[in-house]
Amino acid sequence: MKTSWRTAALVATAASVLALTTACGQDNVTPPAAAAQNVGASASAAGIGTGLGSGNGYGADGAQSSASPTPAAPAGKLTVATNPQLGNVLTDGSGLTLYRFDKDTAEPPKTNCDGDCATTWPPVPADDANAGAGIDKAMLGEVTRADGTKQLTIGGWPAYRYAKDLNSGDVNGQGVGGKWFALAPNGKKASLASLPGLSVRKDPKLGDIVVDKNGRTVYRFLKDKAWPKSVSNCTGACLEKWPAVAPVSADDTQGVKKKGLMPFTRPDGVKQMSVNCWPIYTFTGDKAPGDTNGQGVGGTWYAVSPEGKPIGAPAQ
Repeated sequence: MKTSWRTAALVATAASVLALTTACGQDNVTPPAAAAQNVGASASAAGIGTGLGSGNGYGADGAQSSASPTPAAPAGKLTVATNPQLGNVLTDGSGLTLYRFDKDTAEPPKTNCDGDCATTWPPVPADDANAGAGIDKAMLGEVTRADGTKQLTIGGWPAYRYAKDLNSGDVNGQGVGGKWFALAPNGKKASLASLPGLSVRKDPKLGDIVVDKNGRTVYRFLKDKAWPKSVSNCTGACLEKWPAVAPVSADDTQGVKKKGLMPFTRPDGVKQMSVNCWPIYTFTGDKAPGDTNGQGVGGTWYAVSPEGKPIGAPAQ
């Protein structure tokens, strides 16, 4: 890995965040931070992974070879994809899912997948890996393998691809042998329960968009206002179709611009979350995480960028 990248990846990130601006409303105090996530929480493998295992316990099948694994392609720019069952999943620059192995350790980082295991689960090289939207670069690190190569780590956990994932978005390795799990952007096992209150995912058509704790797309209404204070003009039947996003602690977000990230009080007394002071909503027409059926509805509803802008909206 290049020295400049490794230095940046290993530098501790400051935990404190400056006080949020109060320019867009009276509610400048965020609700209490969400409870700490369970590091040991794992996603269910039912209906997701193949669960294949052929004696060696690594999910490989057919004749085993003692030859060294073919050198893996560089990780490139890591991205976040949304899976309906797993929530936010970490992917490499080609969109292939990254995994972690329960027999490895994160503190200190150590890999226990070599030989045949590494053929089925190619280690992700640390060289040239960099963090895309929604990924904290402080989560990226490296571990030296037995053969001297450098493997990428996420939150201390060595990262792998799965040989049977052939296309972008495949998660065939999920739950294999009860020991392999897709990686969340923070190094934990990907699951809907591990999603922050608000985070960023990369949509194939819209680019980086904000999603809620359930992985559902977040929208803005062009008839709302942000200055001098947040104002929602979606009420009554509108609010039934476009539910307001409840307040989220700034500490329970990932990849979303912090300035103007705060709740405000609606005319009906209910508190609603805003991004860059703009009220945000979900859409009842979105049936599953990853849906963007609300995009462009009525020429007034648009998915939200990490900076709070309406993606694809006409210039105002």
